[in-house]
Amino acid sequence: MKHVAIYGMKFTRQSLDYVYQVHAECQKRGWNVVMEQDMLDHLTSKYDFSLPCTTYVNDQDFKKGIDYMICLGGDGSFLRAVRFVRDSGVPILGINTGRLGFLSNISKEAIGETFQLLEDKKYEFQKRSLIRVRTQDELFGLENFALNELTISKKDTSSMITVHAKLDGKYLNSYWADGLIVSTPTGSTGYNLSCGGPIITPGCQVHIITPIAAHNLNVRPVVVPDHMSIDLILESRDRTCLVSLDGVTKNIKQGEEIHVTKAEFLINVIKFEHTNFLDTIRNKMYWGVDNRN
Repeated sequence: MKHVAIYGMKFTRQSLDYVYQVHAECQKRGWNVVMEQDMLDHLTSKYDFSLPCTTYVNDQDFKKGIDYMICLGGDGSFLRAVRFVRDSGVPILGINTGRLGFLSNISKEAIGETFQLLEDKKYEFQKRSLIRVRTQDELFGLENFALNELTISKKDTSSMITVHAKLDGKYLNSYWADGLIVSTPTGSTGYNLSCGGPIITPGCQVHIITPIAAHNLNVRPVVVPDHMSIDLILESRDRTCLVSLDGVTKNIKQGEEIHVTKAEFLINVIKFEHTNFLDTIRNKMYWGVDNRN
């Protein structure tokens, strides 16, 4: 029997239908549904959800025989699901219950077809790299990794901050800006993209350093090999700045160093023949479409 973990962050009565549909597809195949405890408590208290399932509460439960992680929601939910999967090797599939996402790129209308492909094993794993972030006070504890990006930004003042950057211990630049992003190839289509950074296809072994609203116009995003460590030191008129890992934000003292490396594990993203990165990019960005008329 296969064990299928389900994760989602927010559900309305409309999106609840997709939870029932995923559950039904699992039951039809004799697969056990394993639901995140907080998600189950929310669905039970708000919508009287009562279908049979077992539960998981943390990343350790994914090392006990779970076969798939099904994430319902958008890319934000997908990133949160990664914090449960971590280094377990459990493959993740994202079903988008809203608009088209880069990570959750399976449409909600294709749930039945998707489960048939899973049952027939007509898929492959696309391996996605992560970054590991260490600070003096270990601000993020054991969750010091990100699939998308590390973001450093100013706090409450309108003044810029300065981020001094080194690559493998060698000085690169001092960025006078509203902030700085260190992105993985997966995260290249996130905040990096909106700040003028390049789109990188999955599998490229690089990191992207992208300033946010840089003061100097000649400062541009830099793509570096992901085996190089990145050290960042902050300067600000405020005593603290903000540092975020995939949307989880902490305060960090100015002058503190942030050490960024490639994480020692990869995430397995389920990929079907009819869904690929190029199709997602083209559809999301409306490439090849003339909307002038």
